[in-house]
Amino acid sequence: MSCEKLYSLFGLYLCFMPFTIANTVTFEEDIKKSRFQAIAAVVENEQQVKAFLEQTKDTSTTHQCWAWKIGHHVRFNDDGEPSGTAGRPILATIEGNDLTNIIVLVNRWYGGIKLGTGGLVRAYGGCAGQCLLLAEKIELIEKKAIQFACLFNEWAIIQYELMQQQIEYQESYTENGVMIEARVQVHQIEPLRHKLQDLTRGREQVKIVEESVDD
Repeated sequence: MSCEKLYSLFGLYLCFMPFTIANTVTFEEDIKKSRFQAIAAVVENEQQVKAFLEQTKDTSTTHQCWAWKIGHHVRFNDDGEPSGTAGRPILATIEGNDLTNIIVLVNRWYGGIKLGTGGLVRAYGGCAGQCLLLAEKIELIEKKAIQFACLFNEWAIIQYELMQQQIEYQESYTENGVMIEARVQVHQIEPLRHKLQDLTRGREQVKIVEESVDD
């Protein structure tokens, strides 16, 4: 179990569990004839961010503004709205809800009435906030990306173990056997490492893949 530690004025470490949302949620509202639609989803790395933005790309919108936070890394985009009126308010809503590993996209279909700077801030931040109110918050369980290999005759045993532990994985086949990539909860790594070593008699090792989010 992981936590973020903050140093208090009294010299004590306080432990805060990070939270994310359980699943994708949406919220729509009309503000002065403009339609706003917020979509909040879980993301664990920048590749998932790019995939989400590609999947939700909608050329019928006037603006697609978004913000995301993964750990301590953040990004936001105003997509043509005046600087600071869209992406930043969305990010402020994410941080105000103490969430991480999340992206919130707010689509706008312009209705012909300008909202002004303050109106845009309230519209984008408010729509994102209403969306997050609908979301179920869950404790964020830290995961790591791993890689390992095994022979063809060992794969059935390994595959059964992965399925029993409800571990997401992708396999690829080589001339010599199977290469596996997976995302596992931190506490699952050591048992899996021992299982692989016992099965392969020390021949194969679990390798932890460092995932980076560009600064």
